[in-house]
Amino acid sequence: MKTTFFAALTGLTCALCGQQAAADEIEVGVLLPFSGVYASVGNEIEAGFSLGLSTFASDLESSINLHREDTEVNPATGLGKARRLILQEEVDVIVGVVSSGVLGAVRDIVDGAGVPLIVANAGNDAATGADCSPYITRLSFSNSQINRPMGTWMANEGIGTVYTLAPDYAAGRQMIEAFSEAYASAGGTVVGGEFTPFQQTQDFGPYIAQAKASGADALYVFYAGGEAISFVKQFDSFGVDQDLPLYGSGFLTSQLYVNAQGQAADGVITALHYVPTINNHENAAFVEAFVEANGRLPSEFAVHGYDAAHALAEVIRAGANDRESIARALKSISFDSPRGELSIDSATNNVVQPIYVYRTVVGENGSTQEVLASLPAEPEPANGCVMPTQ
Repeated sequence: MKTTFFAALTGLTCALCGQQAAADEIEVGVLLPFSGVYASVGNEIEAGFSLGLSTFASDLESSINLHREDTEVNPATGLGKARRLILQEEVDVIVGVVSSGVLGAVRDIVDGAGVPLIVANAGNDAATGADCSPYITRLSFSNSQINRPMGTWMANEGIGTVYTLAPDYAAGRQMIEAFSEAYASAGGTVVGGEFTPFQQTQDFGPYIAQAKASGADALYVFYAGGEAISFVKQFDSFGVDQDLPLYGSGFLTSQLYVNAQGQAADGVITALHYVPTINNHENAAFVEAFVEANGRLPSEFAVHGYDAAHALAEVIRAGANDRESIARALKSISFDSPRGELSIDSATNNVVQPIYVYRTVVGENGSTQEVLASLPAEPEPANGCVMPTQ
């Protein structure tokens, strides 16, 4: 579905509509799940992207035309929609992709066609590892990037043993593997773990009981979306948090889901690249604008879209106006983001960003995040990436 930029972005229309007739046009494909289990994530990224364009693209001489396509979190559907954007709409750049499966499905077509893809969520390590491409630039996170520093931090905090749980799919395995390697390297011991059937596990009780029986000092998990809500609630109902404190990847207590978890999320310690309570000028401005536009606090998914728009505006402002020039310019982008200083590692095209360890605190006025540590931004290992020249 083709829409002009400002027709699609309610509330931003008037400031830039007049530029379209006289200025060059940049065709942007927005490839996100607007239906299915990750529709809320797709909508959150789009809300951040809309806000980012209104914030950073208002002074561009080029106009931006949006072509919005729904991947449904289905790799075959995502591939078909990407093909449509590239071959029929002839877009200059694509922004989006939530699931690692869809990212894997569209990787070859964007690489082969030379269409830059700004990844606004999918964390599959391979996209900036063995399957890296000069046309794929990640503005979100990679699965290892979130969990590796948390492993080191927990071991350094004196937590000697852990048990791990995660859903049985690529992201779950990559996150637990990265955490476990770093935790062991820092002196910790993983005494056991389990991968639960993805999107099929309704009762986490047997797995929590097994973790408790392991005698571990702590439980480390990765769950997201509806599974995160269910897991946190069921863990709380077991009443074992005093003997087996809960840690995890920050998606477990994402701002997008923590209100649904309620009191059960209180005290859970996790790590993520963004929380609304980060203390810097850019985040204060972002949070204020997002709340004004949407009536709720932003999540990490919103900041993915916001920063994708920021990056796109910056490369267009610098003169990039077609597939090749946009792809080249994205490799050297850097700016101050709501999540802190953000840059792109040109060796892999992966984002470099700080990681925050935070405790969820639930009070009378709802949930908030208490930042316990800000871990420095470090480039991820190449993980098999040999970046071709453009």
